[in-house]
Amino acid sequence: MNATNAWAKDTAAGLVVFLVALPLCLGISLASGAPLFSGLVAGIVGGIVVGSLSGSHTSVAGPAAGLTAIVAAQIATLGSFDAFLLAVLMAGIIQVALGIAKAGALSAFFPSSVIEGLLAAIGVILILKQIPHVLGHDNDPEGDMAFVQPDHENTLTEIMSLFYGEIHQGAVVVGLASIILLVCWNRFQILKGSFIPGPLVVVVFGVFANYFLTRLGTPWAIESTHLVQVPVAKSFQEFGGFLRLPDFSGVSNPAVYLAAITIAIVASLETLLNLEAADQLDRHQRNSPPNRELIAQGIGNMTCGLIGGIPVTSVVVRSSVNVTSGAESKRSTIFHGGLLLVSVLFLPVYLNAIPLAALAAILLVTGAKLASPATFQKMWNEGRYQFIPFLITLLMIVFTDLLIGIVVGLTVSLAFILNSNLRLPITGIVEKHLGVPIHRVELSSQVSFLNKPALSSTLREAPRGSHILLDASRTDYIDPDILHLIRDFRDRTAKVHGVKLSFHGFKSKYNFANVSHFVEHSTQEFQQLLVPEDALELLKEGNERFVAGKPLTRNSGKQVSETASGQYPFAVLLSCIDSRAPAETLFDVGIGDIFNIRVAGNVVSPPILASAEYSCAVAGAKLIVVMGHTRCGAVTAAVDAMLQPSAIQTRGQPTCDNIESILLDIQANIDRTKLKQIDVKDPKHKQTFVDELARRNVVNSAKQLTLQSETLRRLVSQGRIAIVGAMYDVSNGQVSFLA
Repeated sequence: MNATNAWAKDTAAGLVVFLVALPLCLGISLASGAPLFSGLVAGIVGGIVVGSLSGSHTSVAGPAAGLTAIVAAQIATLGSFDAFLLAVLMAGIIQVALGIAKAGALSAFFPSSVIEGLLAAIGVILILKQIPHVLGHDNDPEGDMAFVQPDHENTLTEIMSLFYGEIHQGAVVVGLASIILLVCWNRFQILKGSFIPGPLVVVVFGVFANYFLTRLGTPWAIESTHLVQVPVAKSFQEFGGFLRLPDFSGVSNPAVYLAAITIAIVASLETLLNLEAADQLDRHQRNSPPNRELIAQGIGNMTCGLIGGIPVTSVVVRSSVNVTSGAESKRSTIFHGGLLLVSVLFLPVYLNAIPLAALAAILLVTGAKLASPATFQKMWNEGRYQFIPFLITLLMIVFTDLLIGIVVGLTVSLAFILNSNLRLPITGIVEKHLGVPIHRVELSSQVSFLNKPALSSTLREAPRGSHILLDASRTDYIDPDILHLIRDFRDRTAKVHGVKLSFHGFKSKYNFANVSHFVEHSTQEFQQLLVPEDALELLKEGNERFVAGKPLTRNSGKQVSETASGQYPFAVLLSCIDSRAPAETLFDVGIGDIFNIRVAGNVVSPPILASAEYSCAVAGAKLIVVMGHTRCGAVTAAVDAMLQPSAIQTRGQPTCDNIESILLDIQANIDRTKLKQIDVKDPKHKQTFVDELARRNVVNSAKQLTLQSETLRRLVSQGRIAIVGAMYDVSNGQVSFLA
């Protein structure tokens, strides 16, 4: 997007935000029990001062609905608005200090479920709160977000009162027509893509509609209570009288400091949450620097305290309107603040011709976007650990107020996080190392004192006489309480219960030697106890673990050192040289567990026979597995050589000088009748033939081992070894053993 277009979008968005912010500033100050003009001052400061200093591209600052109850309570406690302004000034200083101390980093810990709940709750509140305004019922100040209202009604009873006839016909016409206009503007691309934002068109329409409805008289004329009501100063002196200075005599009053701390903490929390929410709404997904935002907000509140404004925070309602209006940068925020300043100076009379119903329609449609069904569906799909905190946050904000809802939402999310941490960092898995069950306890990256009950229970519930492997290979930090628990179990409980405790992956600073009290590789004793059926079962179980992605935990260094003096394999594998068929990985076996004989096409030759004989007769292996695989290059080359006898090639390369003997062995298994039926134009048909030939080749190679070797034939007849065929599917990792 070029600079001209970006400026145009920011200007249009700033104008829309200005129109929406105007009644919100007035309504929030009214709901807070503060002078009306103080809300406008806060809006101007939030736009110009905070907007200029902020690093956010989309966030809009201004008087916050979430602070209305606190502002009202503190004004009453301190006894005057001027004393309250001193608390706002001090709160700003505290926020600057928090930003310098990099307290904004806390924003990274806000759960996404709470942020989503906040956005959806604002959407629901906008819908519920704006319905009366759209229909001309305006007893509750615009901008009030609390469930319990200053007029002693609540959000739901206010709506119910509409059924008793508290509807203004002129406002209904403007409100409903504005909603229809906005929906149509967003529906048609030619309108949506234009530089003229739909909300601006709605406001212009509302002004003209108000003009014509006024000429119709009662009951169509919209009364002043249903219009924007900006304080009108008759002179610059009167305008200057709207500004207030803080009462510095309260500097010795402890209540002022308590109020300042309260405002600073709540405003900072709300700012950081709303900043995260604004970043989520940003079409370009840019990240706003939270520490810089705290400093900007602090300077903004210092300014408000000095000139008579109520506290400012980042505000999600204005930010969402800013984003949906197409803002590209913070120019829109600054522009909206400038418009507020100019309007209250020179245009209050004209602004007071805007019907609240038109502005309410803009907010209602914005709310529908924030609380769309797609949002609820997305959170539901993410599971209960996301959906429940999301829903509770939403409901608490809607049925209490913004601050209480956020605190409850964070508390519920924290409870879910603690619950997860109490369980997840301790993962118990039963592994079979060469047939011996090992209870592996896997520790996560951070193991705190909160995990002590879970780990204690896991260790103490292990069967007597069992093997436990504590695996800390993924762990970055272990709490001292956890280390004490492990040492106590090792030195006392494990000995009494006959439990063998092994350690793997512990950092040297924890003083736990990485030792294993169980066999991780095939030993002479283990090999002698095995029969061929046991060896086959070990390979089957290993392949199942490989396919499931759950390999055993092994200490490779220990295996290397312990197998250096000798080897006692329980099986030997005759397989193809294909790089996709690494035997130890496919069967999840350790160093020294199997012998590997690899040759293209897994064919049998005198060197292969000699290797197999040595593996079984001398080294003591109990099983020979001849393993082929799908999509075998050697088998494919053998088929191609018969389809095109004049050119034996492999992988499109020139003819290999010594490959013919291998191809001839494979070709001996080809069914010539089926070969003639191959459709060379159908790759799938040919591949099916190749895979079937690979299978026939495996069966033949297994037979050739006993046909060509007296040694192997004798060992099979004595039951000391078994020879089986297998096919490895390179597409899914499964090994199928042939009968």
